[in-house]
Amino acid sequence: MEVRLGPWVRGLLIPLLLLSCCGGEEEVLMNTKLETSDLRWTNYPTDSEWEELSGLDDEMNSVRTYQICTPDNPSSHWLRTRWIPRRAATMLYVEIRFTMMECSALNQRHCKETFNLFYYPSDSDEATPSHPAWMENPYTKVATVAADHLLRRGAERRSNVKLLRLERLSRAGLYLAFQSQGACMALLSVRAFYRKCPPLRRGFAAFPETIPHALVEQAQGVCVENAMTPPGDQSKLPSMLCGQDGQWVGQPTSSCSCRPGYEAGEPDVRCRACPSGRFKAASGPGGCSQCPANSNTRVPGSAYCPCLSDFYRADSDPPQAACTRPPSAPRSIMTQINDTTVTLEWSEPLERGGRSDLTYRVVCFTCGTSTSKGPVESCSLCDDSILYRPPQRGLTQRRVIIWGLRPHTRYAFTIQSLNGVTPLSQSEPASTRTYVTTSMDVPPPVSGLKRAAATETSMSLEWNIPVVQNQHNVLDYQVRYSPKHGEGTGQWQYVSTRSSSVVLTSLQQATQYQVQVRARSQAGYGSFSVLNYVNTKPDGAGHTQLVVTAALVAMGILLLIAVAVIAVYCYRRRRRDEEDKAGHYQMGQTIKVYIDPFTYEDPNEAVREFAKEINASFVKIEEVIGAGEFGEVCRGRLRIPGQKENYVAIKTLKGGYTEKQRRDFLSEASIMGQFQHPNIIHLEGVITTSCPVMILTEFMENGALDSFLRLNDGQFTTIQLVGMLRGIAAGMKYLSEMSFVHRDLAARNILVNSNLVCKVSDFGLSRVLTENSSDPTYTSSLGGKIPIRWTAPEAIAFRKFTSASDAWSYGIVMWEVMSYGERPYWDMSNQDVINAIEQDYRLPPPPDCPSSLHALMLDCWQKERTDRPRFSEVVSALDRLIRNPVSLKATHPDGPSPSQPLLDQRVPPPLSACGSVSEWLQAIKMERYEQSFLQAGFSNLDVVSQLSTEDLLRVGVTLAGHQRKILSSIQTLRIHKDPPTVLY
Repeated sequence: MEVRLGPWVRGLLIPLLLLSCCGGEEEVLMNTKLETSDLRWTNYPTDSEWEELSGLDDEMNSVRTYQICTPDNPSSHWLRTRWIPRRAATMLYVEIRFTMMECSALNQRHCKETFNLFYYPSDSDEATPSHPAWMENPYTKVATVAADHLLRRGAERRSNVKLLRLERLSRAGLYLAFQSQGACMALLSVRAFYRKCPPLRRGFAAFPETIPHALVEQAQGVCVENAMTPPGDQSKLPSMLCGQDGQWVGQPTSSCSCRPGYEAGEPDVRCRACPSGRFKAASGPGGCSQCPANSNTRVPGSAYCPCLSDFYRADSDPPQAACTRPPSAPRSIMTQINDTTVTLEWSEPLERGGRSDLTYRVVCFTCGTSTSKGPVESCSLCDDSILYRPPQRGLTQRRVIIWGLRPHTRYAFTIQSLNGVTPLSQSEPASTRTYVTTSMDVPPPVSGLKRAAATETSMSLEWNIPVVQNQHNVLDYQVRYSPKHGEGTGQWQYVSTRSSSVVLTSLQQATQYQVQVRARSQAGYGSFSVLNYVNTKPDGAGHTQLVVTAALVAMGILLLIAVAVIAVYCYRRRRRDEEDKAGHYQMGQTIKVYIDPFTYEDPNEAVREFAKEINASFVKIEEVIGAGEFGEVCRGRLRIPGQKENYVAIKTLKGGYTEKQRRDFLSEASIMGQFQHPNIIHLEGVITTSCPVMILTEFMENGALDSFLRLNDGQFTTIQLVGMLRGIAAGMKYLSEMSFVHRDLAARNILVNSNLVCKVSDFGLSRVLTENSSDPTYTSSLGGKIPIRWTAPEAIAFRKFTSASDAWSYGIVMWEVMSYGERPYWDMSNQDVINAIEQDYRLPPPPDCPSSLHALMLDCWQKERTDRPRFSEVVSALDRLIRNPVSLKATHPDGPSPSQPLLDQRVPPPLSACGSVSEWLQAIKMERYEQSFLQAGFSNLDVVSQLSTEDLLRVGVTLAGHQRKILSSIQTLRIHKDPPTVLY
């Protein structure tokens, strides 16, 4: 039986609507309060008692509601909403506002004061009046909803609000369904929504809008602009928790902080650039600081302040240190002369340059006898017989005693002031000079030094007694000696004796020694005698002639085998070259030669031809790792669609550049783009269509080779170091074969990746060789900057750069590698380096350096560039050492160091094949000694065939490599003249 209710019931069921509750930020999917037309919900059965009516909310706006009242009918009456899209949420909230009549007021037996809420998930709007079936399955029950406030006659009208949650939703949307079984109620409004945490900036991190899918959701953030996390630590990326109520929970776990050059602009929200005149050296919470004294920056966001003109900051100085300058010259030199000993004292410079690390250096010049009145320019550097106490370099006190001077000789002493920034200045150190003249006579140099006798481990020396004037008798003699390969005073051994002879013991067998002697009287020591060379006897010199004959027979057999092997090799090589040449011309291939981008009329054309243009959106800059000539150098990621993401190094061109600067900047990319080799830095591409202009290369994790070696001093095996050198040589071999000269080969321009692979980089000074020339060179413009310590003598003097000058630089790189990044020539000035090289000084082997590697360095430092090895020969030599590790264990050669022990695989032309001494010297490229041979009486080949090492020294052949080359050719002649007897 249907019960019809009076108007008072309807009035109770439709009270004014209340405001919705809130929690966090909400995304509403359905809200019936906002509907102004019919809701058009589906009911079941079709004649169901659910009735759609209009009402007014608290703002007197018209809203649509549903009501039902069947207290006498317990059957189910269903009401289903339209399809509600879920969007990105997996958890929805349903807010139901309704009124419910109290059953006692209706006096009906089947009356209920509850209703049920169901939902049906679906990927599309597929429901019909009959589908899905109107029952609990397939619908999912959410809850049975009971009223907190019931309506009764004469009582206050109060509505109910229920908030229900639907979890683990996976379909694209759903339907809500209401089931009434005898209730008298009205649905005032239904709102479906999900909650989300709004975008947030906190802790210098930005977190995106986040939808919680569980009790809490971890959101991953990124550092705000100009903020960064610790380099290389991805685990410290910022994160924060988003609660299910749409509220951010707690504080973020963020290690973001303002990068160098930026400070907090608003607490914990953004970073602002340091203004001009201020800087910030490190990332972190600190603020910008005023530029130190004598420095300034006009560019906002600076991590350091460049020094003003004529001011410098040493490598060891922190960025916040003030810029300083070299000191002024010492003052008021006072001299005290005591016969042949001089004491110098001076006053501190007026200007220390703003530093506390002030030191002094004393330089001695000999200006002739006391009667000499020549100009100062006639003075020359003193020899190493003069001694200083304390040592002449690195002086911290202003007093030094100098002795060992010659009597009645005029000397000039220059005292230089130095501090930590003196090497950075382009000018010579400030100095003051004084002149002194010694008085007392010392013994003259000893003459007639010779070897009287010798055994395998000892020798007897004797000399003439010098004539001493002024009745000063000779008190004793001092003898110094060292093996010939140990040139330099650091390896001298000293012996004193009262007689004019001495016996030297504990010597090496079959070794040449250099010997000098000087006399001492009451006036002091005289000068050392002229350098003399003597030998000990070889071991087993008394063996029978049978042993010698057997050795000669063995040498003859080996020579025949070598000739046969060389003949077969040459025949096969010639055949293979002919076949390769035929195939070469048939295929129409050509050898790739480097093209100078500066020959292009339009520099952009060279960039387009050799470098790949990359979309700027594919590049993400992560951090600044250095500064280049044209701008910052950064690390970043390159992600090209369809390719694997990888790290890249990014060189940027700073703003305000000129067209010439842009051309010079991109020329390096035009150069690198032509190279494809595992030991040459690889160009990824360029960005020229947007600002800033960038050059992208592969990223080398370990950075520059020199700093990497200094950081890992002593951590590598010799084989590992030789492997690094082999990689560099292979890269240079590739460049030389492309007719390309690097001009700035140094350890600082070699980059190292995580696998210790070394790659040649930095082509800023590089130029192409002159084409169609048997001796291609590049002549730079006068005044161009040249790295003196790494540059060959002909390149310094005449600006002639070739692959041979690169070979000289490679020898310096070898020395840097084996010394773990030591500075070549230490603290010598550039002019001192030039003078030393001209006097045939070469760097000694680093500690524990194999003698074979130092010999290879000496090959690279040959004065004549035609005598230096090619890079293909260097690679072959290093390959032989790697295959034979035993050869790397010898650190002290047993005799004179050969010039080319690893590279000279060809037998020099035999003396017998030449018609004259002149022709023979030209054949072995030793024609520079022709005049010396003729003046010494070696004018025919028979006399030349009997030459020994002592004879070569008298002729003036002092270089060990040249001695070896000449003696090798002479030895070949002896074998041809006296062939060994073959015993059958």
